[in-house]
Amino acid sequence: MSGRQGGKLKPLKKPKKQQGDIDEDDLAFKQKQREEQKKLKEMAAKAAKGGPMGGSGIKKSGKK
Repeated sequence: MSGRQGGKLKPLKKPKKQQGDIDEDDLAFKQKQREEQKKLKEMAAKAAKGGPMGGSGIKKSGKK
């Protein structure tokens, strides 16, 4: 047994993809991310507008 070899072995690194080396999985993932960003922007705009209560909120009656 080697005295210097101890602990976890590091996994082998995958070679980096080249710029023109884009596969279908990457394209599908990027498209999904764009759709999610679009939904988040729409929801944020709707929330800033006032939401389902029309911006008035909950009113107190004044009775005690």
